[in-house]
Amino acid sequence: MHSLEKVDKFTSCRGVTFEIKSHSNLFAITSPPFQADEKSRTGLKSWVPSFKVASNSIASLSQRSLSKPSSHFCDLDLDLDQDILDEDNDLGHVTIDVNLEEPIKREIAKESRLSIILLDQGLFTVYKRLFAVSFALNLIGLILAATGHFIYARERATLFSISNIFVLTMCRSEAFLRVVFWLVVKLFGHSCVPLRLKTAVTSLLQSLGGIHSGCGVSSIAWLVYAIILTINNREKTSTEAIIVASAILVLLCMSSLAAFPLLRHLHHNLFERTHRLAGWTALILLWLFIILTTSYDPLTKSYSDHIAQRLFNQPEFWLTLAVSITIIIPWITVRRVPVRVSSPSGHATLIKFDGGVKPGILGRISPSPLSEWHAFGIISDGINEHMMLAGAVGDFTKTLVSHPPSHLWVRKVHFAGLPYLTNMYDRVLLVATGSGICVFLSFLQNFGREIMEMVSGFPEERIIVHDTMVLGRPDVSKMSVEMAKKFRAEVVIVTSNPQGSRDVVNACKAHGIPAFGPIWDS
Repeated sequence: MHSLEKVDKFTSCRGVTFEIKSHSNLFAITSPPFQADEKSRTGLKSWVPSFKVASNSIASLSQRSLSKPSSHFCDLDLDLDQDILDEDNDLGHVTIDVNLEEPIKREIAKESRLSIILLDQGLFTVYKRLFAVSFALNLIGLILAATGHFIYARERATLFSISNIFVLTMCRSEAFLRVVFWLVVKLFGHSCVPLRLKTAVTSLLQSLGGIHSGCGVSSIAWLVYAIILTINNREKTSTEAIIVASAILVLLCMSSLAAFPLLRHLHHNLFERTHRLAGWTALILLWLFIILTTSYDPLTKSYSDHIAQRLFNQPEFWLTLAVSITIIIPWITVRRVPVRVSSPSGHATLIKFDGGVKPGILGRISPSPLSEWHAFGIISDGINEHMMLAGAVGDFTKTLVSHPPSHLWVRKVHFAGLPYLTNMYDRVLLVATGSGICVFLSFLQNFGREIMEMVSGFPEERIIVHDTMVLGRPDVSKMSVEMAKKFRAEVVIVTSNPQGSRDVVNACKAHGIPAFGPIWDS
């Protein structure tokens, strides 16, 4: 376990935030930031054997943790049983101080989730820069081809369209990115690597969706150009090939339109199904297109049966094969597995699976594999089991609470995300609200009873309680900046709702502290 002088801890339990203050002397008693006299303060001591996850604020900060456990805490919603509260032998380690004076409420500006997603991301985010660069490079190549300065691209416009499809597929390949993230941590996860380089790599990997969408639009542009060239030289191509290419173009346009931020946010299930089914259909038609164009003889205006050797000599064939393999890999690992679902509160569900998983990994589950998939952070000790914490915010997650399933569909290929990159840094401040804590728990190696046992091991004077039900929510952005400076964190990583993530990231960056949070298409 990491030494306590290097760790400060925050957590909240049903609106109650705990801070375990660090000190050079482990047994030093520090004064809490607020005190009420005994007449205006009531103390409630409790030992809580069961936990519920709430949506209140929690910030954890740690030194780099790989396989060793750390002394961090998760966001807990306490279900206090009066019988338990009355048992003196279970009391005396956790004190909840309730200030009975007039609460000081902090007004929080209400902004819609949609406005934050669409408007508050900024004009020059890494995601948008990657999109612009990807599209600009393709546009330059397209202009050069159209003006006769790039003959190869003019003659193989379809190849450039398929090349973009290959790149966008790799940017979303969970198996490929799992390897990429692992390599990045191995290569850059050393103290000698400059922090600026580490943060640049983190920004790139977090924003690969910009390359994905940029190449998607570019593939459409190249395909339009290829169809125009083909129509102008119809004597060299069959009518069937033109029809198939046009159908692929329609499907790609449908897929891109469904992924437009506004439609994707308002109709996510429609986006997911359209994106998937249109993509699969386009891939099948792409194989048909390659076979048609390869086997067609413009001199005899007929198709040849012996095309194997010609196919192997076509780069379009190999690129399409690579795209197909990349898409198929996750689906051949889909399994229906038994799960143990519990809902200790009406706001969240804990889903347990057999088998350990490496820290920082995310997984996908589905009630019906052809309709929808949902990604969640994985909590695991790496040995016997792993679990997911699902906040009840949508139809699927609410159903988990009301009708817990006995089985779910899973993809055995888990994928790495932003939390996995904490392995690349030496000192990281982790900030999480609500169920966002779950993506960090695998690093912290503590969950449930263990957390409360660790809290109860400290003197009461070192536990500072902030009752959010009375005092309102704390300023997590300000708290994050202060703790990042105090802890000398190299980077701040936050998992919260769009507004919370944005506020923490902006506050940290305003003070020159590198910070990362989930983006809408990370």
